[in-house]
Amino acid sequence: MMPFYRGYFGFDPTYLLVIAGALLSMWASARVNGTFQKYSQVRSRTGMTGADAARQILHSQGIYDVTVRGVKGQLTDHYDPRTKTVNLSESVYGQSSVSAIGVAAHECGHAIQDHVGYAPLRLRAAFVPVANLGSTLSWPLILLGLVIGLTPFIQVGIWMFVLALMFQVITLPVEFNASGRAVRLLGQIGILQGQEVDYTKKVLGAAALTYVAAVAASVLQLLRLLILFGGRRSND
Repeated sequence: MMPFYRGYFGFDPTYLLVIAGALLSMWASARVNGTFQKYSQVRSRTGMTGADAARQILHSQGIYDVTVRGVKGQLTDHYDPRTKTVNLSESVYGQSSVSAIGVAAHECGHAIQDHVGYAPLRLRAAFVPVANLGSTLSWPLILLGLVIGLTPFIQVGIWMFVLALMFQVITLPVEFNASGRAVRLLGQIGILQGQEVDYTKKVLGAAALTYVAAVAASVLQLLRLLILFGGRRSND
């Protein structure tokens, strides 16, 4: 018989774990948006745009085969190792704020990681197909197991969820390292000066929180799955 954990009035207390994870993610998202907007009002002393800063950072590291280009959206910035492109959003590419330069530098940090063969980045890239499989199959398998009453489907679904979570964990050092490289180079090259570097640290620090919050939310979700179904075998 399938175990269900119910409190008063039929409420499942494990939902509190999901709610906690959602609130944590919402807080992190609000903080990164608020911090980005705050320092978007601070124009860099050099007047360089995010695109200008990105190109200068890449060239300072001897990287000339990576293209910097603009993409649509808000905070849709990313580095694509397949096309060797640093893609900067509309609020970053042509803007000369401290926030824009910081985000652009962070994406260049990923390009530098790719250039030097940074091991965690390679591990993350190799893990992408596994993570995609896990995120695609985890919940369908769990739900199928619930519907037809077969525990193995649920257990495999949970393991698929773990694979997706592992990808998130692997991502953490990659993101923190990229931000560290960005802040260091901005100061060394002279793109930002004095307190501007501290402002950039706050922007990138807030952005890093979104990855930490995502991992925490997934861990809480996994904990809920284990509470609900971890003892299923003994109840069969």
